[in-house]
Amino acid sequence: MTNDKDSVFEKDTVLEEAEPEITEETPAVEEKKQKKSKEPKEKKEKQPKEKKLSKKKQRELEHEQEITAPTTEYAIECENLVKIYKTEQIEVVALQGLDLKVKRGELVAIVGTSGSGKSTLLNMLGGLDKPSAGSLNVNGRNLLKFTEEDYMDYKRNMVGFVWQNNARNLVSYLTAEQNVELPMLLQGQKNRRERALELLDAVGLSHRINSRLDQMSGGEQQRVAIAISLANNPQILLADEPTGSVDTKTSDQLLQVFKDLNRTRGITIVIVTHDMRLAKQIDRVISIRDGRTSSEIIKKSHAEIMRESQSLEEMDENLTKSVTEGEPDFVSEELVVLDRTGRLQLPKEYLEELGMKGGDRVKADLDKEAERIYIRKAE
Repeated sequence: MTNDKDSVFEKDTVLEEAEPEITEETPAVEEKKQKKSKEPKEKKEKQPKEKKLSKKKQRELEHEQEITAPTTEYAIECENLVKIYKTEQIEVVALQGLDLKVKRGELVAIVGTSGSGKSTLLNMLGGLDKPSAGSLNVNGRNLLKFTEEDYMDYKRNMVGFVWQNNARNLVSYLTAEQNVELPMLLQGQKNRRERALELLDAVGLSHRINSRLDQMSGGEQQRVAIAISLANNPQILLADEPTGSVDTKTSDQLLQVFKDLNRTRGITIVIVTHDMRLAKQIDRVISIRDGRTSSEIIKKSHAEIMRESQSLEEMDENLTKSVTEGEPDFVSEELVVLDRTGRLQLPKEYLEELGMKGGDRVKADLDKEAERIYIRKAE
């Protein structure tokens, strides 16, 4: 007979032997569960979800790309620029395919008779008027694609204005310092007083900071206007007849202020003027006639001009003669400008001398050896 105690002992032994098998399997199962729980977390970290831009932000980025023009050496680029003013009864073409390029940091003057389109051009460069057609890029911005908000930002941060009429720049009952501080106050700029004093010193008016306009001369008032135009740190400075209401001596002083600003601050400056005496003191003068660029007057030395047109022996002889006669080292040379289709505007005095007028037929002969084109009235 089998003893009950033995049977109990055997059962206990069987149970004891079975327990280790269960304890060996349990950690493995738990380890698998831990791996499974970790796998999805690792996948999420490797493949993060991309944030989608809102429709508003996407439209802003697209518009920014649309108004951005290629960056070049030119601060101003106009190509085939057209401006048409329309009323119910009449249509006036102010600009008829004007081409113009101004390099960064250049000082240029634009001249022309009344109605030639020079003021219209200045208004479009300043964002005060919109072109009808063509291409107008200023410091890498395409103005033809601008919205009203773009124009507002452009006028606040990109350009500065100096007008012939001081009333457009100055407040009569404020001092010079307060006038310069005013645009900075409207934009919420800090350190306004220090900035205003710096600008007034730059235009030579550090001794007149507390003077009101009725206590200053016309030239001093115009210098305050120049300081105000610099308050927003513009990259381009536009001046419309800045010397039109001052005497010759003051005009020369104002021109020197513009030259100093151009040289020391690297600001691109465009001056519209009727004063040819003033224009002759600037290295590059662009003449506009009938809404197109007709010619450029470029200041050159005698040596440069002679080198282009004469032999070395003749150049040395004439250069020595000019120096002994006391002639200036630089002279202005007028160049006729071809537009992009090959058309040009001949000086009126040349046409009058040859008895030509608009609409006449002319004959052009090419001399390849001399690299010249001869134009004469057709019979």
